[in-house]
Amino acid sequence: MDILSAAVMLFLIMDPLGNLPIFASILRHIDPKKRRRVLIRELIFALVIMLMFLYAGEAILNFLNLRSESVSIAGGIILFLIALKMIFPTPGGITGLPAGEEPFIVPMAIPLMAGPSILAALILLAHTDSSRMVDWTIALVSAWGVSAFILMFYKAFNRILGDKGLIAVERLMGMVLVMISVQMFLDGVARYLSAVPSPSL
Repeated sequence: MDILSAAVMLFLIMDPLGNLPIFASILRHIDPKKRRRVLIRELIFALVIMLMFLYAGEAILNFLNLRSESVSIAGGIILFLIALKMIFPTPGGITGLPAGEEPFIVPMAIPLMAGPSILAALILLAHTDSSRMVDWTIALVSAWGVSAFILMFYKAFNRILGDKGLIAVERLMGMVLVMISVQMFLDGVARYLSAVPSPSL
């Protein structure tokens, strides 16, 4: 996977367009003078957390003694389930934040921006090729930067796309993520089968 492919995958998992309505509902009850400061702070928190998991991912997998094939297969399954939720969203709120309360790390940084799915994907990238950590860092920062830009101007995107437009874009992103997840799953299966010794006749 090259830098661009990794960045696109991470961007799709972050799903900033899908998070727009949730971010807007949280920020709506905060003092307008504080909104931008709170949003920037939460975005920075999310980036720091994701970088920590990116660089600690290899150590975590070594500690758990996991093979790259199993991680790739599990990552593909996880991404597939995430993509299905993007295509077929379920009703219900996920913030659990009282109106007017200023968020701090939860729920904007975690789990909306740096959720379990993106953290698992970062661990997978780190384990796939630990010699390309600079590439993965560039991919992560690029995906985070585009997502941060969209969320910083959430009012404009919400006004331009509208509710139906946001839903359509999120489902389209979910379809792309389905294809990425299937490819990741097949790559893991292929590597596993190639590593299994053939029976001697």
